[in-house]
Amino acid sequence: MKHIRNFCIIAHIDHGKSTLADRLLEFTGSVTDREKQNQLLDSMDLERERGITIKSHAIQMDYIYKGEQYVLNLIDTPGHVDFSYEVSRSIAACEGALLIVDAAQSIQAQTISNLYLALENDLEIIPVLNKIDLPSANPEEVKDDIVDLLGCHRDEIIPASAKTGLGIEDILAAIIERVPAPSGTVDEPLQALIFDSVYNPFRGVETYFRVINGSIKKGQHIKFIATGKTYNADEVGTLRLKQFPRTEIKAGDVGYLITGIKEAKEVKVGDTITDAKNPTVNAISGFEDVKPMVFAGIYPVDTEDYEDLRSSMEKLQLNDASLVFTPESSAALGFGFRCGFLGMLHLEIIQERLEREFDMTVITTVPNVSYHAYTHKHPEDAIIVNNPSDLPDPSSLNRVEEPYIKATIITKSEFVGNVMSLCIDKRGVITNQTYLTTERVELTFDMPLAEIVFDFYDRLKTVSKGYASFDYSPIGMRASKLVRVDILLNAQPVDALSALIHADNAYTIGKKITEKLRELIPRQQFDIPIQAAIGAKIIARETIKALRKDVTAKCYGGDISRKRKLLEKQKKGKKKMRQVGNVEIPQQAFMAVLKLND
Repeated sequence: MKHIRNFCIIAHIDHGKSTLADRLLEFTGSVTDREKQNQLLDSMDLERERGITIKSHAIQMDYIYKGEQYVLNLIDTPGHVDFSYEVSRSIAACEGALLIVDAAQSIQAQTISNLYLALENDLEIIPVLNKIDLPSANPEEVKDDIVDLLGCHRDEIIPASAKTGLGIEDILAAIIERVPAPSGTVDEPLQALIFDSVYNPFRGVETYFRVINGSIKKGQHIKFIATGKTYNADEVGTLRLKQFPRTEIKAGDVGYLITGIKEAKEVKVGDTITDAKNPTVNAISGFEDVKPMVFAGIYPVDTEDYEDLRSSMEKLQLNDASLVFTPESSAALGFGFRCGFLGMLHLEIIQERLEREFDMTVITTVPNVSYHAYTHKHPEDAIIVNNPSDLPDPSSLNRVEEPYIKATIITKSEFVGNVMSLCIDKRGVITNQTYLTTERVELTFDMPLAEIVFDFYDRLKTVSKGYASFDYSPIGMRASKLVRVDILLNAQPVDALSALIHADNAYTIGKKITEKLRELIPRQQFDIPIQAAIGAKIIARETIKALRKDVTAKCYGGDISRKRKLLEKQKKGKKKMRQVGNVEIPQQAFMAVLKLND
């Protein structure tokens, strides 16, 4: 066991994490020239195009150092804030972490949040200064920042360039010398932590785990503690670029397990694997069910594709257990699904994957978050509201609570004013402001999650000219004054456009939506009133004027009553039309609600 090292890489998006992993694999000879490609551990096209890691990966490398052979297990972590729970489990499976900081961009928000996660788990941190070959790099200044953040010595920071391969040898030496070997005993009952799972269409779910104590053998009868289910270990092995089956994996090592499970939901990240006959007494702490944070309706453009969409979603769920969906129907859009996502990036990825992998064109309704409503009758029992139409009648409502987050924003000092006014617009309350250096400021806000769901990230990048980095973590539910704004078209409510909004913003948002819809809905033969309402009270109205024929054109001069008669006749016809008329809403009208500030 003393020759095993388990480590992960933590960094902000685009600081060179995947590239460094590529270099480590090349240097240790884990990949042949034929298998080499950029972002080797990223398996999806989407990951390569966007340069982000969506699914974490694990890979084992052999390295000979001072004449002794070591096994290095790299447990890769996704970088984005939506997947922070997966990151926390990957970190819990390691003893050390490479902290990568871009020499041109310095320390950013996610670097800090992931670093705190690593420090909570008592990981040995090895700071790496990446991209020092860039002309815009300031290695000395950034080194000072790292020393301030970590309290380490300057000479402990390894200068490197993942692109050219500079410093890779020093990194490997540091991993072996500084990262402690795993502690654990082979003689105790099996105790292993699940940190990831992948769906293989031929073999079912492959579970990736790290053995803390004991050992796991092929054919062993095992049990998952959180779900309480038992399985047979059909195959266990280690993860190279391809899988290598083994007969036994002992304490301290990382491997994969195939049990023929067909449902991704049965394998929960953070669960503990133990022996079915001789189970361990204590499960590994920190397990939680992943809770969706953002909800949106997904509908097929053509209602006939509903069944195809269902099967596409089920297949996607096999790959991504954190996607939840339930069928729902809408008067305006027909049948579809109400889906729960971890965050906005997750929503975008699912939408993109539906289009690419399954050829499904879908309409996504306004994303919203999950609220808790309490009625006067049962002030203690929360009604969970994922869809605005589930909100109880305002007369019976006691209070509504909404999820709050702690937002950490790091930006250049010249943009502090802009960032603050943006956050205060979004009902944020500033809780802390620290100057990391004279140039860089860390701002902390308490904000409602609903406010950052729409366009917050894009606007943050705009007001800070792209310099601000943003990270958030949930801090629980707080009571808020929320109302449901309904949109009525021709006096008919359109459920897909309803939204739960803070009472102070309801009027402004209602007005903006009605104005936007007036531009987008084509004119008909009759007047169409567009109204925003809270309960029975109309708060904003716009009218789409009717297309009219000039019926008085044939009256030259003559008596005014003749013209009036013709106009009255036309008015009656329009009124009758309006009673039976049906208004078609174009697809971009649903999307426009998301972009109210443009």
